[in-house]
Amino acid sequence: MSGRPLDVLEASLDERVSVRLKSGDEYVGNLTGYDQHMNLVLEDVTIPVEDELADDASGEDTTIIRGDNVVSITP
Repeated sequence: MSGRPLDVLEASLDERVSVRLKSGDEYVGNLTGYDQHMNLVLEDVTIPVEDELADDASGEDTTIIRGDNVVSITP
């Protein structure tokens, strides 16, 4: 896998990823889309809370994260 950010995102499509935001929040979900600005589309999102996972979406919902807020994406 190449080290270029968009190549890593392409390889992570339809996989579970962890996204950390500038606010310190973390979202874990299936990466279903992205663009050149690293705006992300996640499905089936959970938010880790005090060593547990809290459901944030029912699986039918879509979470869109603006790339400006992203600090890290872990495949």
